Amino acid sequence: MPDSEAVSTPDGFVAAIDQGTTSTRCMIFGHDGRPVSSEQLEHRQIFPRAGWVEHDAEEIWRNTRRVVAAALASADLTPADVVACGVTNQRETTLIWDRTTGKPVHNAIVWQDTRTADLCRRLGGDAGDDRYRERTGLPLSTYFAGPKIRWLLDEVDGLADRAEAGDLCFGTMDTWVLWNMTGGSDGGLHITDVTNASRTMLMDIRTLQWDPDICAEMGVPQALLPEIRSSSDVYGHVRERGVLAGVPVSGILGDQQAATFGQACLSPGEAKNTYGTGNFLLLNTGTDPVFSEHGLLTTICYRIGDDAPVYALEGSIAVTGSLVQWLRDNLGIISSASQVEDLAAEVEDNGGVYFVPAFSGLFAPRWRPDARGVVVGLTRFADRRHLARAALEASAYQTREVIEAMQADSGVELEILKVDGGMVVNDLLMQFQSDILGVPVVRPVVNETTALGAAYAAGLAVGYWESEDEIRANWAEDRTWEPEMSTGRRDELFDGWDTAVGHSFDLA
Repeated sequence: MPDSEAVSTPDGFVAAIDQGTTSTRCMIFGHDGRPVSSEQLEHRQIFPRAGWVEHDAEEIWRNTRRVVAAALASADLTPADVVACGVTNQRETTLIWDRTTGKPVHNAIVWQDTRTADLCRRLGGDAGDDRYRERTGLPLSTYFAGPKIRWLLDEVDGLADRAEAGDLCFGTMDTWVLWNMTGGSDGGLHITDVTNASRTMLMDIRTLQWDPDICAEMGVPQALLPEIRSSSDVYGHVRERGVLAGVPVSGILGDQQAATFGQACLSPGEAKNTYGTGNFLLLNTGTDPVFSEHGLLTTICYRIGDDAPVYALEGSIAVTGSLVQWLRDNLGIISSASQVEDLAAEVEDNGGVYFVPAFSGLFAPRWRPDARGVVVGLTRFADRRHLARAALEASAYQTREVIEAMQADSGVELEILKVDGGMVVNDLLMQFQSDILGVPVVRPVVNETTALGAAYAAGLAVGYWESEDEIRANWAEDRTWEPEMSTGRRDELFDGWDTAVGHSFDLA
């Protein structure tokens, strides 16, 4: 963004570090919630074998420092101009590192990774997937961090003993970034917030503390775990030799909770859908947890200071935007992700082709780890244009499945869908999403609401924003898509999708 946009205000600016699945970004926001600069770097996706996904945590930390420095420079700002910094992150991605050297003992195991499938089945025993749901809000699944920790302790020589001795740190990526920002092995803070802790399957979602019984049953020493803090609080300050030296770090939110906060879904019944590597739909349910009977997750939405925690129902979809990357990187039918819309728009419909991207199984609401990706309905008529369109439509179909589950659990009919994330610049997808749902879809002016939510949490803690009312006032609509499809056509297409999904089962 041009330097001229960085207009100084008496209150300065708030920085947000968004450590995502495919990239790390730093954005700097003014009091109106509009970005004044943004810098981003992708990191490697490491696939040691089918179903395994890893990241190099040291590469991510190097990229974090670079994007923060570049964001400051592009807006001609110094640390003295920044009043607070927030952190948001890909959730569930699991890292263990040496407390003394600061070196990871293994690559980070990414949330999409399925290597713990057998372990999850063993942990479930006779109780099955619901063994810990009443305490954690989560089904036993490869998705969550707890089983990933257990896998590392079992598979890396000597790790279990070192963990018991307190020589190691576990963290999701918020904890890793913040530990390094605040000093690393020289006094770095080993903390996480309630939203990230609620995705480990180790925290009791009512007490907001690590559950000692679950930790013991899963074989995870509590000495390994970070302290659980609020989502908005002054935790500490950036180390003196850091790029943001002396700036208070005062907000942590898992990425989907951050997007919910950035979309100003701050009252019960308000929902958003983020279109990123995967899709994540969250519905604010207020200060009481609501347990799903239709395949959704119960999770912490956020906690501000010492206030009561706010809960959410969540529908998590593993593969949406990453399917477009797969078309680009694995098939080569597009050279950039932005080309998928133009290619898909060259045909009027999907030509009967459905793409079920169950690369890591299916998440909400089906929870089928045995599923694998399939393309259904191919004929000689179909070509790469129909495949591109089917890939985009898969995001919309999966979103409808989650929304129907959410409506069944909450009893609230969806009247409008707030959307955000990288894929919402795709007009064809947004129109199809509105069509297949039969409700308006609304995109905000500030589309990168994940970083914005982290900035809001950090700014509230230091008084930069005085209340949640200011956050609501900052939200502004950019564009709305209205449904244009007939009910008959909508049902016909969705029935075709449901049939296609059935073909993906029992393939693992």
